[in-house]
Amino acid sequence: MFSSVWNFVKRHKRKFIFTGVVVGGVYFLGKYAQKKLREIQEKEATEYIAQARRQFHFESNQRTCNMTVLSMLPPLREAIVNQLNSESLTALLKTKPANKVEIWEDLKIISFTRTIVAVYSTCMLVVLLRVQLNIIGGYLYLDNSVGKNGTTALAPPDVQQQYLSSIQHLLGDGLTELMMVVKKAVQSSLGGVSLKQSLSLLEVEQQLSWIRAEVEAGSERPLSWYMLADDENALADQACGLTGNDLMTIKLLNETRDMLDSPDFTTVLSTCLDRGFSRLLDNLAEFFRPPPGDSLHFLLHFPWHSLSISHLPLAKIIPIINGQINTICSETPSHFVQDLLLNDKVKEFAANVYETFSMPQELQK
Repeated sequence: MFSSVWNFVKRHKRKFIFTGVVVGGVYFLGKYAQKKLREIQEKEATEYIAQARRQFHFESNQRTCNMTVLSMLPPLREAIVNQLNSESLTALLKTKPANKVEIWEDLKIISFTRTIVAVYSTCMLVVLLRVQLNIIGGYLYLDNSVGKNGTTALAPPDVQQQYLSSIQHLLGDGLTELMMVVKKAVQSSLGGVSLKQSLSLLEVEQQLSWIRAEVEAGSERPLSWYMLADDENALADQACGLTGNDLMTIKLLNETRDMLDSPDFTTVLSTCLDRGFSRLLDNLAEFFRPPPGDSLHFLLHFPWHSLSISHLPLAKIIPIINGQINTICSETPSHFVQDLLLNDKVKEFAANVYETFSMPQELQK
């Protein structure tokens, strides 16, 4: 019996060898496939956790942005009111001075100037802090990411402090320059308009459009200049006193300048300004009432016509426009500020900035 089995094996030896190789190959291939599958699953899980962590950090950073904007509005309002003090003129008018008309003319220019400056500077504050805090946020994510192995921090605390202090340009020299440009545009647009002349809301809107055109298209400086000084000496001065970290600060400032000069930033700022002035007109609309004799049916079907038939003397519009700064630069979340903070283009731009600066440098190349 053993002899016949052995003869059978010899006759079919090649088949047995081939079958053994195939079976063994399939076994080891299966093991290899299982190993690779586990590696892929582990990699996907790691990437998912990293992405979730990154998303959480980004959302937390946006809340910080919002809180920072709200905290900066009171000093911004104070800086505007100190330089464009209409309250002193209002108090002087109560004394019934001989040059009453002249004081009213000054009040007209100052009231419109400070409200328009408030719109511009609040919009600038929102988008500038979005850029700065998302640049810092991106670098902090990298600094705190797993596997950094103790390399030099991209954004150490003292660099962060000095970098973020550059916001003082918007509250200082930049704001002063913006006031001068806006005041000149207001004088050009409203200087010849009589205090007794009645204006509709649509006519007020037209005046604001003329002023915006002169500020944004007629100025020698881009709007970004009011947010961050653009000459190298100023950037270096802002970074002085940091010894070993001054180059890091200048690098952050230069990266911020690049972002402010980008077409995407221009688009986002323009969107905020459009929304800001639209919200300002919404606030003013509450004070323009249609004449009592108008038909309710007519107003319901032609609501925009009511904005053109209801007029107020310019002298009555001035106090209304003068008080808008308290709504625009309010640390309590108002519709004006919320419209800017929750704007989709602002959110998208913030995400793009964070994405750019939270990506490891080797992946950016």
